[in-house]
Amino acid sequence: MPKEKKVKRRHHTTTAEAAGASQNSRGRTLATPNTDLGQHFLKNPAIAAEIVAKAAIRSTDICLEVGPGTGNITMKLLEQAKKVIAVEFDPRMIAEVQKRVQNTEHAQRLHIIHGDAIKVQLPFFDVCVANLPYQISSPFVFKLLSHRPMFRCAVVMFQEEFAKRLSARPGDELYCRLSVNTQLLAKVDQLLKVGRSNFRPPPKVESRVVRIEPKNPPPPVNFTEWDGMVKIIFNRKNKTLRASFCTKPVLKVLEDNYKTYCSLHNLVCRVRGWPWACYVLCLGRRPCLRHQAARRRCAR
Repeated sequence: MPKEKKVKRRHHTTTAEAAGASQNSRGRTLATPNTDLGQHFLKNPAIAAEIVAKAAIRSTDICLEVGPGTGNITMKLLEQAKKVIAVEFDPRMIAEVQKRVQNTEHAQRLHIIHGDAIKVQLPFFDVCVANLPYQISSPFVFKLLSHRPMFRCAVVMFQEEFAKRLSARPGDELYCRLSVNTQLLAKVDQLLKVGRSNFRPPPKVESRVVRIEPKNPPPPVNFTEWDGMVKIIFNRKNKTLRASFCTKPVLKVLEDNYKTYCSLHNLVCRVRGWPWACYVLCLGRRPCLRHQAARRRCAR
């Protein structure tokens, strides 16, 4: 008799599967983590309490929680915040959190949004607490930092290396485009290290909790243009700035941008001198290309 082919489900869990969840000694259902969704549940209550404490939640705060899981942190947030808005993709987790909150004094202060945290429109909030799948860490950080009106702070669990990149300084091995862009928009503090054994199931990597405090007011720069320049700079890790900016594709982009800039500001476009003019616009009047020979090479 041929074996039945096993179908791997990525996003949705059937009612039967949800009903097959394990139970703890007290009889409360424990939903099975879906590793395809990057789920690793924090099981250490002491760390959950410390995360909430680091968020410094006020009684008047609206708190956004991303990835509530089984609700361990959610319950602690509800004890302190005026309102908790939880964003969760997995319907099983939504049912789990609702089950924990129902028939309690906190039930009316919890609002759950079913959806992808990267795609949904985030509501107004004062503080964010998140323990999210590590594969969406980078887009989530910049979604947070572009959110308006601005929030006070976010306390987020990340993969250890990613967390270190957020706060890396010039000269550090992990200093990268992520470091530059994040620190342009926010102050980043490393709070605590969380070992693999504190999760169910244990992830393959260590984790860290980070506090992100957006700069208010934000810096007066066009972030899209800024990120375009930073992307060029960090495209090749061991290249000098001169080498990065002198490649043909980059020079072509700079030429197009220079012509657009001249057109918008009613300036005469110096076709022969546009590479040097681009460097001046991007890096200031005295950029790193100080030598005339280098200037000539780039103009060819």
